[in-house]
Amino acid sequence: MQLQGSTALVTGTNSGMGRHFAIELLRRGAKVYATARRPELVDIPGAEVLHVDITDQTSIEAAAEVATDVDLLINNGAYMGIGSLVSGDLNVVRQLMESHYFGTLAMIRAFAPVLASNGGGAILNVLSAVAWTTVESNTALAAAKSAQWGLTNGVRVELADQGTLVAAFVPGLVASETLKEAMKDSGISLPEDPMIEPDYLVRLALDGIEAGEVEILDRFGVEAKASLSGPPGTFDLTALT
Repeated sequence: MQLQGSTALVTGTNSGMGRHFAIELLRRGAKVYATARRPELVDIPGAEVLHVDITDQTSIEAAAEVATDVDLLINNGAYMGIGSLVSGDLNVVRQLMESHYFGTLAMIRAFAPVLASNGGGAILNVLSAVAWTTVESNTALAAAKSAQWGLTNGVRVELADQGTLVAAFVPGLVASETLKEAMKDSGISLPEDPMIEPDYLVRLALDGIEAGEVEILDRFGVEAKASLSGPPGTFDLTALT
């Protein structure tokens, strides 16, 4: 897909990787709808800012009625909670599944007809390497991302006939303030070295979309995907280099 001259809608652009997606797309010559649950926090010159809460169907439908020229949907925004499936707060588990799985699905259901009317276009779902290898301290997010991966594969099949490319972007540890704050609040310490800057990851993802790739992986994503050929294991945060 050619990004220059395209029209993209990106969720979760008030900070982190979503903001970097919007900025890089504008740099590549795309029109950008920068969306967020709190649009007043979005500061991206050149972007058209819209309110979207991916867990609120009304706001999603309102955005789809406005952004009728979209041919690239980037599902980036989601709740970043840390929790255990068995002993953690069940509300956190539900929020993670509600945003990463059902929120992504709601966006796709609303914008699939828009993409079809604009020639098919593409959808990029931002996943995580924990979809393929769970994290002992955050099994809830791993489960939600695994579900989102299955959703991505299913939607790819269902939208093939309308010519929509459906891609999964599977990075490892993103050096975003959102992730750092969530881990700090949960008492999880992590060395800085293995964390990858979001601007690099965004360029990697968008290059993959332009190349027509269906799975776009950084080095942690490659390692996690390879681990599926063996027995299930956990992602050891202490062993990262």
